[in-house]
Amino acid sequence: MTLSAVHHVQLSCPAGSEPKLRTFYCGLLGMTELTKPPVLAARGGAWFRCGAVELHLGVEPDFRPAGKAHPGLLCTELDTLVATLADGGVEAEWDDNFPGFRRCYVRDPVGNRIELLEPL
Repeated sequence: MTLSAVHHVQLSCPAGSEPKLRTFYCGLLGMTELTKPPVLAARGGAWFRCGAVELHLGVEPDFRPAGKAHPGLLCTELDTLVATLADGGVEAEWDDNFPGFRRCYVRDPVGNRIELLEPL
């Protein structure tokens, strides 16, 4: 048995935050919203995909964003993406402590930490 890939990363969100999440993940990050199976759609939240990257945001009743936990998303044209995020009111926190990559952290509208990385 071997593990071959990550299918998705699950993040939490508060109930009713789906419109703000769509604006961030689709509008700013350029992801596409996926249709959730009906039994799961009834629980709220939203699923997003871009290429092989899939993020599932699920409603958590006592939601609190994690302080350090985050998905690390590889990207190209990091400066362009950060500029798009800035235009949308999202600030980037740059961190040059990961050899071989330029990287920064952003927060989605509910406070989830997202790491954006571009190989050098």
